[in-house]
Amino acid sequence: MGFSRAELESFRDRTVPDLLPRPLRLLFVGINPGLWTAATGAHFARPGNRFYPALHRAGVTDLQINAADGYDPAELEQLTGRGIGISNVCPRATARADELSREELHEGARRLDRLIREQHPAVVAVLGITAYRAAFDRPRATTGRQESPWPGTQLFVAPNPSGLNAHSSLDDLARAYGEIARAAGVLPPASD
Repeated sequence: MGFSRAELESFRDRTVPDLLPRPLRLLFVGINPGLWTAATGAHFARPGNRFYPALHRAGVTDLQINAADGYDPAELEQLTGRGIGISNVCPRATARADELSREELHEGARRLDRLIREQHPAVVAVLGITAYRAAFDRPRATTGRQESPWPGTQLFVAPNPSGLNAHSSLDDLARAYGEIARAAGVLPPASD
């Protein structure tokens, strides 16, 4: 499936439901849905996004998920069967994350706080250091484990998998996402 620019624009400002399996062991949090994600209803769906290739390379999924046309049942089971959920700081779909206002990021952080307190995931991983800094008022934060405001929930910040993020390679993403999955018990602990 492909979309014209006009078709994608028709999905601007739509929302995509959170993926929240029970039990929720690991919650990946994107910045906000892109237009392709809003069009398909599948998180990180835009061709070229490295989220699913990084999960597969890290061994988190057995299958290489291709969400460009939406999820098929086997792909969705790769996530939900492992207790992996997906949400966003801001639910509003845009072409680029830099279209979000600072207030939207702050409101998104409050929404996420409510969601995490309700769902109690073992680990939350926010994907995007710049958005994390702005949304949570942590201007000096770096990637990696953070001090968590949620009792019983570990918090990580990892690189954004967007193809626009040239700072991180696929191997960098796979290493970071693998570490997070191990902390959540989705992957076994690394052997020394």
